[in-house]
Amino acid sequence: MSLSTSPSSSAALDRTRRDPALAAFWLLRLGFVALPLVMGLDKFTNLLADWPDYLAPWMVDLLPFAPSTAMYVVGVVEVVAAVSVAIRPRWAAWVVAAWLGGIILNLLTYPGFYDVALRDVGLLVAAAALGLLSMTYDPAHRTPAATR
Repeated sequence: MSLSTSPSSSAALDRTRRDPALAAFWLLRLGFVALPLVMGLDKFTNLLADWPDYLAPWMVDLLPFAPSTAMYVVGVVEVVAAVSVAIRPRWAAWVVAAWLGGIILNLLTYPGFYDVALRDVGLLVAAAALGLLSMTYDPAHRTPAATR
């Protein structure tokens, strides 16, 4: 079964098939749009997890408001991060990596969440890879030497 595509989308799909680094860029870019969007929106519903439980007790003590309110702020940041990666992955990927670094620090100071912290280290590495790939494949920031 063949999908009908326009000539330009067909050429882009063909280029992606021939260039594994470009395919990796798009896979990471789409992932870092979809995942933070879902996770950010879930901060308002708590369907996937009871998010305030992920805050280290020392952070809860520092908050001037309820932990649930902190998670609403986190949710907004994650949705903004998703939109930013969709629009400008070259700089947004590094912002996401820094955000993940903060999450990792929080989780490492709270026993029982080391496995989640380790998973987030993997996500941080993937965000950094997206940032590096964006130097070549983000059309909004491509230099003449980087075009192929």
